[in-house]
Amino acid sequence: MARIASLHIYPVKSCRGIDLESARVTETGLEWDRRWMIVDRRHRFVTQRTHPQLTTISTAINGGRLKLTATGHPALFVDPHTDGTACSVKVWADDCGGIDTGDEAAGWLSQVLGDKFRLLRKDDGVLRLADRRYAGPRPQPVSFTDGYPVLLSSVESLADLNRRLPMPIPMNRFRPNVVIEGVEAYAEDAMTAFRSGAVALRGVKHCTRCVNTTTDQFDGRRDAGSEPLKTLKTYRYDKVLRGVAFGQNCVVAEGLGEMLAVGAPLTVEAHQV
Repeated sequence: MARIASLHIYPVKSCRGIDLESARVTETGLEWDRRWMIVDRRHRFVTQRTHPQLTTISTAINGGRLKLTATGHPALFVDPHTDGTACSVKVWADDCGGIDTGDEAAGWLSQVLGDKFRLLRKDDGVLRLADRRYAGPRPQPVSFTDGYPVLLSSVESLADLNRRLPMPIPMNRFRPNVVIEGVEAYAEDAMTAFRSGAVALRGVKHCTRCVNTTTDQFDGRRDAGSEPLKTLKTYRYDKVLRGVAFGQNCVVAEGLGEMLAVGAPLTVEAHQV
């Protein structure tokens, strides 16, 4: 029987994630996912692509506040509702609204990362939508994700990849939100609905992967052999998307406000047009 194997959120884009036993589904994906983002002095968003040391920052939601920790530094607590300066920032080609969380957070990040950075939270008053070419005509709000509310992968897909790699890698290299198991490898490639209880996630676009997958998610070191990208290119290159595909980007089809839980049964429904 297919089921949910694990659930993960990443409150700050590109920092360490949080493993959950259950998660509430919101219109932008799992609750708290990518609600904050780090930007440089030019207000350009910062990720592991250019700053792999972001993996050394741990995240937690503590009493409704964001908690950031890094070795050798005191913990930082950030209120998700504190007023701040509104600003515009781009995530790829999308204009996004952000709220600056203040000088304390900026100073903490600058000390940890060694340059001038600021922390923004998503401005919920500024709507950002997933690409309708893939997500469909119904507006699908997103947070500071790369483009879609939920990223889904499977235990079996990783196992198949690991059989091909010189050394196996953990699932966290791919930073999924929902990991399923009890399916065939790459079952998540189907443009279909993945249903668990009242929640249905609809696959809309294969996820093309970048250098983040070669980055150790605890110490930020890059793989010297560019794995797993090197191996994935031999059998998972998508000519249409012009990239290596691993995992499925999903939108929320049903179940806003409902919960997903690790161990809950999951069904893979028929192809949806």
